Amino acid sequence: MQKYCAYQERCHSEVRHKLISLGIYGDDLEEIIFELIQENFLNEERFARSYARGKFRIKQWGRNKIIRELKARQISEYCMRMAMEEIDEEEYLQTLKKLIQKKWKEYRGMKNFERKGRLARYLSSRGFESELIWAELKKGSYE
Repeated sequence: MQKYCAYQERCHSEVRHKLISLGIYGDDLEEIIFELIQENFLNEERFARSYARGKFRIKQWGRNKIIRELKARQISEYCMRMAMEEIDEEEYLQTLKKLIQKKWKEYRGMKNFERKGRLARYLSSRGFESELIWAELKKGSYE
């Protein structure tokens, strides 16, 4: 399990599922997880921070989608707050603007209100906050 955790950051639920798939249950499972935590192979905060950084910078996900996925992995509220600190506000807004400019060109031939509606749905599905989306769309600097 040390190799499994050393290969990439893992959350507790991933390790638990892996151990169960290997047929390890009960006290043995808990003991292995405890040892991995003690030896710092398993760290929920480190996982959450790494996950948020990666999904934002590589996949260009918004905060809402990252939080939703962290909740699905049973990450604590504290660790989610720490993970959100990894996302620089300026970089976040620049990513939003870049996505708007890219998609705006793809929706050519539509009326502006239809384009904006599609863009808002797309960006919302990527996890960006609707207030930020509409504030940026109202500026109109992407045309």
